[in-house]
Amino acid sequence: MAYIKEDIYDEKVTEKIASHYREILKLLGENPDREGLVKTPERVAKALQFLTQGYGQDGAEIIRGAIFKEEYQQMVLVKDIELYSTCEHHIMPFIGKAHVAYIPDGFITGLSKIARVVETYARRLQVQERLTVQIRDCIQQTLHPLGVAVVIEAAHTCMQIRGVQKANAVTTTSAFSGVFLKDERTRNEFLNLIRH
Repeated sequence: MAYIKEDIYDEKVTEKIASHYREILKLLGENPDREGLVKTPERVAKALQFLTQGYGQDGAEIIRGAIFKEEYQQMVLVKDIELYSTCEHHIMPFIGKAHVAYIPDGFITGLSKIARVVETYARRLQVQERLTVQIRDCIQQTLHPLGVAVVIEAAHTCMQIRGVQKANAVTTTSAFSGVFLKDERTRNEFLNLIRH
């Protein structure tokens, strides 16, 4: 579970979002003053700030906070990173896992930083395709490894419980750079490792 700072909740922002949600409840035919809903607008406002806290974070800064000189030049893989994001089209969650690998070129980063980069970009209004590329680009441009590979597998509630209503559909996206893009053997090694 990620550590969440209390300062993500801006009181003025919470109040503004909550006032809009009171109106939304009315438009839905509800009474925002009934007992069960009195605090709902504030709870929703705080939930939205929590789910989008990635806007206040910088993935590159996270990596730069833990770069170490190391001559290791084999694959570093962090797989099955839990991922919770919000679809920007319907403001509904998509949930899954990310697999991220890189091949160092003189420098490594702390393993937890990879998971934090995933979290930073996931905690924004997103589409899975962009999220995959943002994670790849952040690691590539900050750490300058020989290559980066990212695969995300996620289930989208906007597809499961509304619209087409396909509860078992899973979306897989991938993004590669450097040796993962140019060398099929390296890419296949990564893909085999994440399958097991």
